[in-house]
Amino acid sequence: MFGRQFSNRELVIRIMGKVIVITGIDTGIGKTMATGLLARTLMKGSCSVMTQKLVQTGCSGASEDILKHREIMGIPLQEADRDGTTCPYVFSYPASPHLAAAMENRVVETSVIRDATRSLQAKYDIVLLEGAGGLLVPLDGGLLLADYLQAQAYPLILVTGGRLGSINHTLLGLEACRNRGLQLNGLLYNLWSGNDSVVADDTRKVLQRFLRKYGYGCPLIDLPDMGQGGRTIPYDEAVCLVGGGQNEKQIQHWAQ
Repeated sequence: MFGRQFSNRELVIRIMGKVIVITGIDTGIGKTMATGLLARTLMKGSCSVMTQKLVQTGCSGASEDILKHREIMGIPLQEADRDGTTCPYVFSYPASPHLAAAMENRVVETSVIRDATRSLQAKYDIVLLEGAGGLLVPLDGGLLLADYLQAQAYPLILVTGGRLGSINHTLLGLEACRNRGLQLNGLLYNLWSGNDSVVADDTRKVLQRFLRKYGYGCPLIDLPDMGQGGRTIPYDEAVCLVGGGQNEKQIQHWAQ
């Protein structure tokens, strides 16, 4: 699926300031684990990587998802974490960003998020931006996450899985991407999100079939179960996701 295989020493990523959004078909589908695992794998190459959280709800102080990213990546909290750059908005109530903000008499201003991301872009080769909820979650009273991604022209990776209902939710996500002209770089298939192996295996096949039917050349890649030996995403597969499959040649270069 991924073409020619590259070793860690042979494969070099040179993409200054590239932003990749990690979103999902629903809350609790595994976006945070996916973001951390993808960052950990990409760090094995020659590029610098930082993760960011668009909006965090349901906690106070430091973003819980950013803390989880750093744990998975095996690095301490960074200065950009401490000053709020990696998560500009944290709200205590566990709800959609628009509601959690309103309950604190605040508003999510996308310009604040955009400026924080640009600050990270200036310092890192790749910024992995984890969304909040799903593609159509409201950031404020009238703006959806998909609207923001469309305005910024960020490519995205959609996290899905094998639990019951995933086919419907994923296909709705694919149609939202098509209708809004969002660049889909691939699907990450969460191996620990489904308990019924029959449903999970069939779901994977259906999603692969509809990727082709919708004209996507991007890959569907398994998101490993961290409970099984701490496995991670293979490096060549992570690079393929960053490049959206079809664009691998734009981001892969043989080391001289």
